[in-house]
Amino acid sequence: MKKITILLFSLLTLMSCDLLTGKEIARLSINKVSTSEQNIFEKETNLNLKKDEEIAFWSEMDLEYLNEAHFQFRFRIYRNDEPYGILEFNPTEKNVTIGEVKTTIGDETKWHFTGKNKTLKIKEDGNYTFKGILKTTKNPSIKVNKAIVIIKK
Repeated sequence: MKKITILLFSLLTLMSCDLLTGKEIARLSINKVSTSEQNIFEKETNLNLKKDEEIAFWSEMDLEYLNEAHFQFRFRIYRNDEPYGILEFNPTEKNVTIGEVKTTIGDETKWHFTGKNKTLKIKEDGNYTFKGILKTTKNPSIKVNKAIVIIKK
């Protein structure tokens, strides 16, 4: 009986998270920083989306660096294989945050979090391709342990 209760509680907890944050429809692990045109680490996903759907871009980050660092995800968006637009956002600028821990001792910062960064309302039905990279400031101390973009409906 105890196991069934724990299982039901776990399922309810997972379902309520989806209700609050949205249902995940894509996940891109962009764990390397693109530093130049010759050094691009691009990840992509394809989604069939309908007019008036709203999708949200969440970031799940685990970072370490000395002094200052700035981060930016950049997505080239294609609709039905035609260039459609560009979406950029700083993962550290969040309007919803879950499980954030930031520790700074002296010049060294360790920071991990999950956060909602941006929303996009779909204007036309189509097959959308999102090609994303992670860019940062030139700081050789930056260590990206995890940089994931989660797309949710």
